[in-house]
Amino acid sequence: MKYALVNGNKIEAAKGVKGICPSCNSELIARCGDFKINHWSHKGTRNCDIWWENETEWHRMWKNNFPLEWQEIIQFDESTNEKHIADVQTSHNLVIEFQHSHIDPIERQSRERFYKNMIWVVDGTRLQRDYPRFQKKFNEFKPTKQKGVFFVDFVDEVFPKNWLKSSFPVIFDFKGISEDDSDQFKSILWCLLPQWDSFSGYIIGIRKSDFIQIINSIGRLFAESTDEQLKNSTNIRQPQIIFRRREPTHYLQNGRWVKRRRL
Repeated sequence: MKYALVNGNKIEAAKGVKGICPSCNSELIARCGDFKINHWSHKGTRNCDIWWENETEWHRMWKNNFPLEWQEIIQFDESTNEKHIADVQTSHNLVIEFQHSHIDPIERQSRERFYKNMIWVVDGTRLQRDYPRFQKKFNEFKPTKQKGVFFVDFVDEVFPKNWLKSSFPVIFDFKGISEDDSDQFKSILWCLLPQWDSFSGYIIGIRKSDFIQIINSIGRLFAESTDEQLKNSTNIRQPQIIFRRREPTHYLQNGRWVKRRRL
């Protein structure tokens, strides 16, 4: 955990400082050493959020791209009394979860049902085979009329299978914490949109800096627009991020891909 409450303020871990968990109000211990990033932890092995995973430098790097007030936000479902800590929740209620370790499909589905409006960002450097598999299939991507958007057949040969049935966009970060910019494919974030069928799908390539700028810009716009302004102005609308499923443009016929006719 990056933050604890100290005198009511969100504070990062530091030697000698005592903190309180913002979720369960129990005491947190500041873990500060030479081999792991500074973090807060509950006493013993207890953790108040079963979805929480130990943070890596990759997690921390991603979180630092967003305002402090968006990081580690408590989410509570009054109907079930279920409580979880979102990695990032923007001011327009979009949750961004950064996933490094393996996640069971059942847990993934549970998180998606709980957060309802979210994006996954996955560490594509965790397993050595993930990036070579993506790179091998890149030449088979079919460009669409929209720049940066590709139609892909057999997405199970491109990305890990446990992410293919996600109900929300999944962004793969193949560069990780590396500062090497020589590989153009690694320098791009690759977003798999929710699939229309079990075999094909759409992939969006976007620069990391552009993705961060878009999320931050939309959030600031929403935060700076007061309720009164929204009521009185016809030019200001509540910003939303909408990801629509798109019907494939081609289908397989007699071993060949044929362009689908529009009705």
